[in-house]
Amino acid sequence: MNNFLFVAAENDALPNCKAGGMGDVVRDVPRQISERGDKVHVIVPSYSRLHKDGLFKTNLNFYLRGLRYTAELYEVKPKKEFPNIVHYVLHHPEIEPGDIAHIYHNDPEEPFYTDAIKYFIFCTAVAEAVKQGAFGEIDVVHLHDWHSSLLLFLREYHPEYKNLKDIRFVYSIHNLAIQGIRPFDGNYSSIKNWFPTVPLDYQKLMDYRYQDCINLMAVGIRFADAVHTVSPSYKEDVLKPSSPPEFIGGEGLEKDLQKADKEGRLFGILNGCNYKNINAEAKGQIYRNTVKALFGWLQQEDKKYKADFLAHTGEKIMDYVGNRPKFIASSVARLTEQKFYFFMRSPEAFVEILKKLEKVDGIFMLLGTGAPEYEELFRKLSYEHKNFIFTNGQSESLIDSMYLESDLYFMPSLFEPCGISQMLAMRNGHPCLVHHTGGLKDTVEHMKTGFSFDGDSYDDKIKNMLKVMDEALDVFENDKPTWKKIQAAAKRKRFTWKKSVDAYYDLLYDMA
Repeated sequence: MNNFLFVAAENDALPNCKAGGMGDVVRDVPRQISERGDKVHVIVPSYSRLHKDGLFKTNLNFYLRGLRYTAELYEVKPKKEFPNIVHYVLHHPEIEPGDIAHIYHNDPEEPFYTDAIKYFIFCTAVAEAVKQGAFGEIDVVHLHDWHSSLLLFLREYHPEYKNLKDIRFVYSIHNLAIQGIRPFDGNYSSIKNWFPTVPLDYQKLMDYRYQDCINLMAVGIRFADAVHTVSPSYKEDVLKPSSPPEFIGGEGLEKDLQKADKEGRLFGILNGCNYKNINAEAKGQIYRNTVKALFGWLQQEDKKYKADFLAHTGEKIMDYVGNRPKFIASSVARLTEQKFYFFMRSPEAFVEILKKLEKVDGIFMLLGTGAPEYEELFRKLSYEHKNFIFTNGQSESLIDSMYLESDLYFMPSLFEPCGISQMLAMRNGHPCLVHHTGGLKDTVEHMKTGFSFDGDSYDDKIKNMLKVMDEALDVFENDKPTWKKIQAAAKRKRFTWKKSVDAYYDLLYDMA
């Protein structure tokens, strides 16, 4: 039996421990490994809340900033039990919940200031737990994004953790744009402050653009035994330099990725989608679930500043309870540049889409929270357009209803490492309209399983997005047999985790 350790910032196998698609991956891949008869330990920070009903396992003592630190390791119950998977959280009072999904901090003045501190403590405690044998003898450590890459720094440089060199380390890139860049020195949240006695090789650790800083995403790419992007097309994208907004590629790390590729360490493997154990909402609940979520949020203290908007949204949705629209376009996503740059830069294009939907008695439903300027833009548009329902919050039952009942799922991502939303919509037999980039290229085929737009310039992309929207609505209105054929083809597509994890064993884990 092989023994794995997964280290990540989020894990959707646990309640309230997910901010994005990485949480889904950290939930689903261990289940697939378990089906093969191997064992997986999954560890995330407790964020001062997830350990409360956990089973205390051990204290972990280590040194940071020249001081003795003690963290606590807890075993915790997942939402669903699977054989040979053990879930842990790591508690230390300085690992606090952030303002994004009660996980990440958003420091506007100094990006990554608070999160770097949290994950410095977390990763060092994990290294100590491995050293103490808390997870038994490990064959592979699978790290996810920059939050866990400090383990590779410790393995490379820290005299206390040389034992990590005996273990194979795999590094998955979920979002290359978020890199965890911090100063080497001269700052409380600098690497030198937390590891004052560890000798640093500045050349190997530095960010090319900010040479007085360490780049923790780069550390993952440079020191892992295997590096993994979550789709084959995204792998091709990141080997080229970015040229925003027309093309988002390696984001300054393309040289590191090219080197990893030349060394045979870089692999693009498409994420899977879960087709079993699905939480299904009953059909016809989409408006009820919207109203239910709105009333829930109206009672929350931190939503008081949104109360007028939530009431306005509730009033709008009531019109559709008895008088259902003929067509629903929808999006579920964090409101960020990656997901909605096209609408932020060209709000008039979004208004044009709403007008097109109006002609077919259609509405656009958007659910999400995120960057304040994006929330503000969509709230403003919602006040101005009757057929735009913006649900500015998070609700699992409403999200499930949106995936189940939308006619067209809209995903105009500026870049997309893989994307899970399009797979979830297709699983329910709903075509998606997507930007032809990254993992969206690998999953949606124009006029076969959905609709896709692209262009050589930004203006071309916007023009083509509107043209393809017209095409989709025209097929829906005037060519029902083709629409049904596209729906059926979308539903038949299978992006299974079994296929993905077979490739992991072969290429990443070196266990074929």
